[in-house]
Amino acid sequence: MIVQSIFSRRLHRLILAVGAAVAGILFSTLLHLPAQAQAPQSGGDTTIYMRSSQAYAQPAPNLDDYWDERHAVGDLAFEAAFVTAPANVNPGLGPLFNNVSCVACHFNNGRGLQEKGQRVVRVSQLGAEKILPSDHPYALEAVAPTANTSPVSGLGTQVQEQGIYGHPPEGALEITWQEQTGSYGDGSDYSLRSSQLELTYFDGSPIPDGVVVSNRIPLPVFGLGLLEAVPEEVVLAAADPDDFDGDGVSGRPNWVWDVEQQADALGRFGWKSNMPNLLQQSAAAYANDMGVSNPMFPAENGVEDIDLEILDAATAYVQTLAVPARVSVDDPKVRKGERLFANANCAACHLSEMRTGTHKVPALENQMIHAYTDLLLHDMGPELADNRPDFQATGEEWRTPPLWGLGLSQTVFPYSTYLHDGRARTLEEAILWHGGEGAASREAFRTMSESDRMALVAFLKSL
Repeated sequence: MIVQSIFSRRLHRLILAVGAAVAGILFSTLLHLPAQAQAPQSGGDTTIYMRSSQAYAQPAPNLDDYWDERHAVGDLAFEAAFVTAPANVNPGLGPLFNNVSCVACHFNNGRGLQEKGQRVVRVSQLGAEKILPSDHPYALEAVAPTANTSPVSGLGTQVQEQGIYGHPPEGALEITWQEQTGSYGDGSDYSLRSSQLELTYFDGSPIPDGVVVSNRIPLPVFGLGLLEAVPEEVVLAAADPDDFDGDGVSGRPNWVWDVEQQADALGRFGWKSNMPNLLQQSAAAYANDMGVSNPMFPAENGVEDIDLEILDAATAYVQTLAVPARVSVDDPKVRKGERLFANANCAACHLSEMRTGTHKVPALENQMIHAYTDLLLHDMGPELADNRPDFQATGEEWRTPPLWGLGLSQTVFPYSTYLHDGRARTLEEAILWHGGEGAASREAFRTMSESDRMALVAFLKSL
């Protein structure tokens, strides 16, 4: 059955790939460009020419047979829905969880919504010890030796909003949205929304004083293998913690705990770069989001619901996903927007290119990529702050999110929103929320003419 399922998926992907290739040729012809010449290729040789709802869900086209097979097996793991033990297939859900599968949070591999079952609610207790309290019913939320996110009594460090039969969820979150208005430099108005959070225990009782709550939406998962393959020295070379160049931007790395190596490592993944690699990212998601114990995060009694083979397969899947190509690169409006993006100093954080180094997946090696991130932390000001430190990230710092594929966000998953808590309904709103190191770029955008603002947004949508 597994072989048949893999064959069916590979045939389906082949049909999609052929259709995408034909569409790419027709699209290029219409633009009087040679096929596959819409440079720069966002993901290097992993780039795929597809702009449909499945654009984030394709294998990199340059995978060899071995890794193409690994991708197909990982696809099954990524879509596997877990159930309560005992069961013949995929047992191990819970007892506390947020959702039942990877794809349930990352629909079509895109960003998630600010809804129960998709959002991730991180919490920590100010001034408490870094030990999971004895009254916490679930022990997979491992606390790293160097972490500064002290668990909350009865909640741990991540709130699980669902539970299997006999295990009530840990907490209940109510979100109310507040609107605030502002004006562009030309006098036209805009409206921004922000969230107000009310977190209680599931029975309605209040949480303790001094608890910091960070409400986040899932990030897209394509192209992550390429970001993992960027050499550490390349990331560190872009850091400027003391702002020596005087541009007001002072990105810095987050050093986090590598569970496998039992040592500090460069953080790359997550909203605050609190994960060092994709294996640990996957293992933590299984444990915290689905309650599925694994070799990296076993249950307190040593039980592992999935083995290393499944964990490796799910990791290989996200490592080997293709990156969708840019479009309309010869459009004068898009070209103008790209210049305005650079002139507003947006590229100081959203670096236009990086080169990958070595990686166990050969297809990811030595690729010039255009992810529009520096993988560094930046102070984004008090209005975007969650006030929750995470290793060396402060409560006002966030990792620069990659912008590649940004124009497909709502094609892949309608009603997708932006920023860490999904507050921004449009790209314009996302820009207008920038503060701190991004304040000057925000003001440059806010004071542009309407045609210039539209051009800059057109550039972002072309990515």
